[in-house]
Amino acid sequence: MRRRIREEVAAVWWRLAALVGLDRARWAALPRMTRRTVKVLVWLAIALALIAWLGVWHWSALPGAAVVIALVLPDWGRVSKWIIPAAVLALAIGYPYYGSKMPELPLFGPFPMVSTMVIAGVFTMMALGLNFVVGYAGLLDLGYVAFYAIGAYSAGWFASSQFSGTNLNFGAVGLYKGATGVHFSIWLVLPIAGILTALAGILIGLPTLRLRGDYLAIVTLGFGEILPQIANNGDHLFGTNLNLTNGPEGITPIDGPGFGNGLHKLLGLPANYLTAGNLDAVFFWTALVLVLITVFCSARLRDSRIGRAWIAIREDEIAAAAMGIPLMRTKTWAYATGAFFGGVAGAYYASYKSGAFPNDFFFQISVFILCMVILGGMGNIWGVIFGACFLTYLNYEGLSNIGTQVNDHLGTNIDLPKYEFGIFGFILVVVMLFRPEGMIPSSRRAAEFHEGVHDDPLYDIAT
Repeated sequence: MRRRIREEVAAVWWRLAALVGLDRARWAALPRMTRRTVKVLVWLAIALALIAWLGVWHWSALPGAAVVIALVLPDWGRVSKWIIPAAVLALAIGYPYYGSKMPELPLFGPFPMVSTMVIAGVFTMMALGLNFVVGYAGLLDLGYVAFYAIGAYSAGWFASSQFSGTNLNFGAVGLYKGATGVHFSIWLVLPIAGILTALAGILIGLPTLRLRGDYLAIVTLGFGEILPQIANNGDHLFGTNLNLTNGPEGITPIDGPGFGNGLHKLLGLPANYLTAGNLDAVFFWTALVLVLITVFCSARLRDSRIGRAWIAIREDEIAAAAMGIPLMRTKTWAYATGAFFGGVAGAYYASYKSGAFPNDFFFQISVFILCMVILGGMGNIWGVIFGACFLTYLNYEGLSNIGTQVNDHLGTNIDLPKYEFGIFGFILVVVMLFRPEGMIPSSRRAAEFHEGVHDDPLYDIAT
């Protein structure tokens, strides 16, 4: 079906091109660089025309087009794997300065707010964490929200007044006089949350990772449902007087990040994020640093011995066991690694929201993160980042903007965000039909989908 649609679209395209005297043979005779230049300029011209016609024009679109030309048009060769990521990183760092000055796009409206980009950074970390489990090791996990919740409540335990009977302060910023409770610096809380969540992942994984396929998905789904219930009823945990989660009210306020007055005076770093004038910007830049650390660990682990073992298990578990790979230990490492980054993301988001609430950890979050991995491309770091950013934007701003644009142009009154899960489901159905490997798949994963991972049966070869 995909090939037929592609062929029909190509036939229509060449019929239109022939009207201006550029048939397929003449196009093929042009130099490669000429063809590349024409493609880039034509698509940019179409994009700028659509912005001027259906969007809201701003002259910043022209510098944006120039950046695209500088990145896409030259043939960077081997240095492209450094030049393009560095340029994208530079654009991301500068986003708080120019994001609000960009033109409004057709259908999608204005560019995302910086606060949405902070949330996108958090979900990108969680999606990359789940990619260890689903993308690398091929284990279907439907309870990833449990690790998110453990990380968030870890921030509540170590950076709030939850345990008011204790008075412990170690590097926290922004505390009022006479504050009680446990108050560690958020920079210590983040690795603590990751370690606690990794240990929880090991405890959850040991009895469950002996299962495979649908059975593993059902058991992880069960753990994903248990943890939010514990969070919701943890003010009297198991009928005791232990107030672990403060029940439905959650734990709030949670201390914000900061570097203290000493480093603020010495290096200009924000003393307390929560009182900074550019609060969303500093949270976004810090989320960007955390995402970069996650990307670095993902890439290094993917190419390591344990990463190759994960991929071997994903492709054929029986063959991997026959080659001497310890299945339980290797799967548990994948589960614990994914849990670690999910815990760090949960702790950071709790610090950003200044609270951890049980209503934030429902089952749909697990499905939402899994959709990011599937949509972007399982096993591919850049694909997962794209899927996380795109779906986060749709969830927090995109659907609302699209609904506004549709209602303004068609005179309707559709509350599009009400149908968000149906829309996400439709997107997944389309992706599974036309690009099951994801939007930006890894070459290995794409080959698995299109060519399979097993040799031809001996019977077929013999006949």
